[in-house]
Amino acid sequence: MAELPLREELRQEKAYGAPQLNVDVRLNTNENPYSPSPAIIEDFLTQARGIMGELNRYPERDAVELRTALADYITRRTGVAVTEDNLWAANGSNEVLQQLLQAFGGPGRCALGFTPSYSMHPILSAGTHTTFHAIERDAANGFAIDIDKALAGIAEYQPDVIFVTTPNNPTGGTTSLADIETILNAAPGIVIVDEAYAEFDDGPSAVTLIEQYPTKLVVSRTMSKAFDFAGGRLGYFVAAPAFVEAVLLVRLPYHLSSLSQLAATVALKHSDDTLSTVAKLAQERDRVVARLEQLGYAVIESKSNFVFFGHFADTAATWQRFLDDGVLIRDVGTPGYLRTTIGLPEENDAFLAVAEALAAER
Repeated sequence: MAELPLREELRQEKAYGAPQLNVDVRLNTNENPYSPSPAIIEDFLTQARGIMGELNRYPERDAVELRTALADYITRRTGVAVTEDNLWAANGSNEVLQQLLQAFGGPGRCALGFTPSYSMHPILSAGTHTTFHAIERDAANGFAIDIDKALAGIAEYQPDVIFVTTPNNPTGGTTSLADIETILNAAPGIVIVDEAYAEFDDGPSAVTLIEQYPTKLVVSRTMSKAFDFAGGRLGYFVAAPAFVEAVLLVRLPYHLSSLSQLAATVALKHSDDTLSTVAKLAQERDRVVARLEQLGYAVIESKSNFVFFGHFADTAATWQRFLDDGVLIRDVGTPGYLRTTIGLPEENDAFLAVAEALAAER
């Protein structure tokens, strides 16, 4: 790309992407390892046959049926009554976040996040000409947000957008509603609470704060994790209706295909079946954590479908050792720590076997 007239700030950047390698055990992208249920597959195929003859027409532009189904789901899950006017859907939560930055970030504006966290936040900020400022999380306290540092950063940078990821990726911990409120009260702009892994956490959702902070709070979510739906690419946010009206100004026309809308609506219809895998994964997570701790690893408390563990003198070499033994996990660039997704029991057994061998070599 050296010969291309690329934007100067993108010249040294690298594209986002976890390694996609053909190994026996892939635990590096936080996917749900369970396939969609036969009932979901059959329901989708039956309904898809009915719309295939209309693929020459553009999809329903604003995905009202899907947003209504999402609103029903959020109402049931959080106890907060919302309607389709509070919901917006797009191709994965990444597009949701990009649209929010297009609407509320941009040249001359800035975003603030608490790192380590989801690495797409600064990448999406750069792509929308939004300056990104990072406040380091407290590594000595399970990588929690240091509220005093957060408030100092907000006062210094006056961010137009603040990202709070809970449960946090890659560390797995949560941020309390009290701390989120503290950030909301200090924020001069909007606060995006990224709840991609919310179904794995038994605590209250930030959706419960939307009525109190209608001009500040947006809660971003995804169907990729708990819903066995990473390939379906469906993310959404919950907020006051004004936020939906704002992203309508920047969204691409017909951004969600007819098949994407149908697949997501069918998955929501069968949500009880789909979400039954969440309990299984939580049990497996707790088993993996307990064994890692027995082996002497430092493990960060997780309320998600992954585990952040260490300490390693050479993180890259340790990652390679897992890969050499057929287990692909994730090096997210935090010195001393690696992240493993919780997979099927046999996949977790394979991961723990390598972890045990490494512990014996210490």
